Amino acid sequence: MGIDVLVSDDLHLSGFALAALLERHEEVRVVGPVECNYAALRSAETYRPDVAVISFEGEDGDAISVAEKIAELGCRSMLLATAVTRSVVRQAFAGGIAGIVERSVSPRQFVEAIHRVHQGERVFDPELTVAALNNSDCPLSPREFSVLEHVARGDTVPEIAARMHLSQGTVRNYLSSMVTKLGARNRIDALRLARDSRWI
Repeated sequence: MGIDVLVSDDLHLSGFALAALLERHEEVRVVGPVECNYAALRSAETYRPDVAVISFEGEDGDAISVAEKIAELGCRSMLLATAVTRSVVRQAFAGGIAGIVERSVSPRQFVEAIHRVHQGERVFDPELTVAALNNSDCPLSPREFSVLEHVARGDTVPEIAARMHLSQGTVRNYLSSMVTKLGARNRIDALRLARDSRWI
C-alpha cells in the first residue's frame, strides 16, 4: 500500500530536494511540495495525505499550529526541524503531532521516520521527550515556567497577565522568583540560562 506524503518547506530548494528523495521510493507518492505552511493546510484539506511533513525553523509557532490542524484532519503530521527544544517537543506531543525529525538525520532515517509515522508510531527522540515532559532538572514551578515561555515569545508583563489571567503584580512576583531560582541577573539572563539548558 502506498504512502501519500505532503512536503511543506519554506526553503524552495530544500522542499524540491526532499520531494525528489521521496519519489525515489516506489511506495511513496508526493502530493506537493508546497512553499509555505498555510498552503500546506489547504493542500492537506484537498488531498488528505497519509503523512504531512512540515518545516519548522526555531520559534515558528505557526508551523506547530498548522501541523496540529493537519493532524485534526486525520492526516499524520510531523515536523522537520533545524533544532529542537523541550518546549517544542512538549507542544508537538500535546498537540497530536506524530513526530519531529531533525534536518541533520540521514536520508534513510528520514524515510524510515515517514514509514513509522504512517504505521501509527510517534517519532520523537526518547531522551529529549522524557526530559521535555517532566523537566526534572528545571527548578521552576509549572507557573513560573509558563511565565518564562511567554517571556521567550516576547510578551510584556501586561500581555502575560492577560493571557494567564493573573494580575501584573503576580506576574512580576513569578519573574522575580524565576530570576532568583536560576541565579540570573534579570529575566533576559534567566531566559538565556533556560535556553542553554534546553528547557525552552
